Amino acid sequence: RSASTYLGAEYGGSIPAILLRTPGTKSAAATVLDGYAMKEQGRAGEALGVSLYSTLVGSAFGILMLLFMTQALANVALAFKPTSYFALGILGLSVIASLSGGSLVKGLIAGVVGLMISSIGTDPVTGINRFTFGSPELLNGVPPILVMVGVYAVCELFIQASEPGWAEAKANEARIVLPDGAMRKRLALPQSIGSVIGLFEGLTPGGGGTIAAFLSYNEARRWSKRPHEYGKGSPEGVAAPEAANGSVSCTALIPMLSLGIPGSNSAAILLGGFLVHGLTPGPLLFVKNADVINGLYAGKIISLLALFLIAYAILRPCIWLVNRPKPVLMAFIFALVLSGVFAIGNSLFAVGVALGFGVLGYAMRYFGLPLLPMILGVVLGFMVESNYRRALVLSDNDHLTFLQEPISAGLLVASALFIIG
Repeated sequence: RSASTYLGAEYGGSIPAILLRTPGTKSAAATVLDGYAMKEQGRAGEALGVSLYSTLVGSAFGILMLLFMTQALANVALAFKPTSYFALGILGLSVIASLSGGSLVKGLIAGVVGLMISSIGTDPVTGINRFTFGSPELLNGVPPILVMVGVYAVCELFIQASEPGWAEAKANEARIVLPDGAMRKRLALPQSIGSVIGLFEGLTPGGGGTIAAFLSYNEARRWSKRPHEYGKGSPEGVAAPEAANGSVSCTALIPMLSLGIPGSNSAAILLGGFLVHGLTPGPLLFVKNADVINGLYAGKIISLLALFLIAYAILRPCIWLVNRPKPVLMAFIFALVLSGVFAIGNSLFAVGVALGFGVLGYAMRYFGLPLLPMILGVVLGFMVESNYRRALVLSDNDHLTFLQEPISAGLLVASALFIIG
């Protein structure tokens, strides 16, 4: 049940990302770019169909990797050190070079703002409080989900309300349009890119799907025959990150089952479920509790089929809902967003933080600063800083350690090539 819920939750984040410009999960942030653009063009059904189909393709690939390559590929995770995690974070940040729109300077400004936000909270090495202004709610930092809800959902509400014809709803055909043969052929390359990148990201303990989603989007655009359509409503821009999310949702279980090290935050929760039932993930799990492993594999396959049926049934009502008159829809979304934010920690402080980031997002949109580089900075900032400083502590402040470790050196070279390209 936990594994099925995990798969459904990872996919579900794309629905509000496409319909409301509000990613339900951090890894769905990349889907906002083209998914919401398609919705604004009256192609919400097509965007949701591409998202569902791509998730199924990526998840099916991930399940195959989970079935046949668990123990062999899990050894890759053992080789990752703080230097490797730092380089992986830098690789994720290098995508800013491609997500900055027409101005790299503005993209870098937005990225630095995100890194500044990620530095709020307790210092990862010394334990000193930074930029908390005496607020205990900020000791653990600013949750990235609050930042995303603010700069996407709340900001979009502000923008919609300020438009002259804001009361007019844009018509979206209330049916799901699954890709036909020609579209499936077109989506094959971005889905392959997303699935493979999701595989390697899933093998990285603690990596999660965010880096995989953004890297997949970036590489799919690089290899696309229609790169100019990305960001303007390209189905390929939805397919690549969604295939990566589907792949990660399955392959993240590989290091968890083999080593007891979760490959994402969601997998960490699933690890807790194993421990509650007295099951200790690791090599012995395959010997002592083979029936549990086989049941997990079967459950993943069944949940994939159930995901298609359930999603196909509920997506049409979702499209109908966003076609309601804007005053009604905006009020409903606003209430839904604020109640959801409050439910995260039962705190009005979280509501204030989300509203504050809504104002920040509105200001950034006004001055033409891209939002995605800031989101990348917020999501990856702690990972980059903490592992950078841990690596220096372990190497006695020798910066050459990042080039002496093969995985780290390879990732840093790849980052440089992405930026130069």
